[in-house]
Amino acid sequence: MDNNLVLIVEDEPAIARILEGYLLRDGYRTVQAADGETALQHHALLKPDIVLLDVRIPKLDGLAVLARLRQTSSTPVIMVTALADDLDRLSGLHLGADDYIVKPFNPQEVVARVKAVLRRTTGERKDSVRRFRDIEVDFGSYAVVVNRDGKRFPLTLTLSEFRILAHMIRHPTQAFGRAEILDACLPESDALVRTVDTHISNLRRKLEDLGQTGFFTAVRGVGYRFSDPQ
Repeated sequence: MDNNLVLIVEDEPAIARILEGYLLRDGYRTVQAADGETALQHHALLKPDIVLLDVRIPKLDGLAVLARLRQTSSTPVIMVTALADDLDRLSGLHLGADDYIVKPFNPQEVVARVKAVLRRTTGERKDSVRRFRDIEVDFGSYAVVVNRDGKRFPLTLTLSEFRILAHMIRHPTQAFGRAEILDACLPESDALVRTVDTHISNLRRKLEDLGQTGFFTAVRGVGYRFSDPQ
């Protein structure tokens, strides 16, 4: 059975207890936080394997907590929300969340999402380092570095951007369809295929800012490839 530690950040005690019960039954360990400040403290001290993070919580809301976490950590995060206003912000997962769930939810579905995200992110960490020209991707630490003129320049990416780069750099000249990219990099999300264009555009711009041109080229009628064949 799994023994991963799940940090449940939820200010409604009844919901927190239900989630805890289902997770414990499936073999997970759990710890709870009812506000954003406590969530950050628990994360720093306990190093959970995954975070279930409600958006509307006291002190620091879930989006602020996620932003803080992503400054220093790649811990998988599943956002939980009941408000339509949050969905547009979460649907593209631009903020670095791994997935999101809408209330009311089926607790068994939450456990299934936790399993899926952990399975995917654990698989990503098993890889080591891949280099392509001046770009170096460390799959274990979720870090990307551009080596230029004898210096190393870190590339700051959202988690979604990192996943797309990591997926495509493994087969740099292969053409990937938008749906294929979405399925490989954000399989549990409800993001629309067109959000891939936004992520690709951001990736291309960030690489160009570090002098890396010619990457993420459009393939007409298909989608994108990381690099054109030389």
